[in-house]
Amino acid sequence: MKDMISTEHIVMILTAVIIGTVARFVTIKEDFRQYPSYPNGYLIHLLTGFVASALGAVAIPALMTKNFVAVTFLTLAIQQFRDVRKSERESLKDLENTEYAYIDGIAKTFEARNYFSLIVAFVTALTIQIVNSDVIWINILSGSIFGFIVLFILKRFSKGKTIGDIAEVYEGKVEVKESELFVDGIYVSNLLGSENAANMFQKEGMAVIIHPRANHFRIALDNFGQRQAALFESTRAIGVKRYHFTRKDYEEGRVVITLVPIIKDIDKLIEAVKKTPLLESTKKSHSVMKTNLVGRE
Repeated sequence: MKDMISTEHIVMILTAVIIGTVARFVTIKEDFRQYPSYPNGYLIHLLTGFVASALGAVAIPALMTKNFVAVTFLTLAIQQFRDVRKSERESLKDLENTEYAYIDGIAKTFEARNYFSLIVAFVTALTIQIVNSDVIWINILSGSIFGFIVLFILKRFSKGKTIGDIAEVYEGKVEVKESELFVDGIYVSNLLGSENAANMFQKEGMAVIIHPRANHFRIALDNFGQRQAALFESTRAIGVKRYHFTRKDYEEGRVVITLVPIIKDIDKLIEAVKKTPLLESTKKSHSVMKTNLVGRE
């Protein structure tokens, strides 16, 4: 009977697991990228979140009972979450093989959110252990409050920037001159060879202009993968009936996203482009890139 886990530890573990799993549920909500959008996807991520929470929850009782072997399972968990990231990356690449940088970013996001569950559960259990009140509800409430505070901090810390943070996005004027397509005077394509194609784009085509707020933001927007990501989100938001192009203006750094959509809604198109995340491979610190040449002569 001495080896049986105490009631206090049972309460600690259950509370931490529940709060950690709720943290994963909160972060798994379907976002503008519409992923995951199927029941099995939700189940997989909720289950891995539950496992992460359980590992974070048992760490404190394991340390308190000097069961250091149990803590080594955390290293196995990290490897498991990396495997989840790899699995997500491979499954997404099967859907869209040309957007590797964007897909890798999504996979990293899901891996990081599993760590959210682990950390939140660990902090919840640690708080309960520190408070250690004779009133069980005080322990549960204290652990829950600190767990959700940590979740809020982690979400704020991990929130990446989007195109809308570094650029103005507004509607562009579509013009078709013979077989050539222009948006706000920017040459886009000469592939509208037939009269039907030209008429379709003139009547149904939509376009947005991405104008960087500062010159150094062009480094990200000029990246081909970043422009493809914006085009990818545009086609997912409103669909594409025929034709979709992206082109950049070398003079002012403006980027054009244009297509013939299934749903003609310019507001949705602008919102989709604004919310397109900046790819990790394109992020550069402007202050770090400044070079101080004083004293080099």
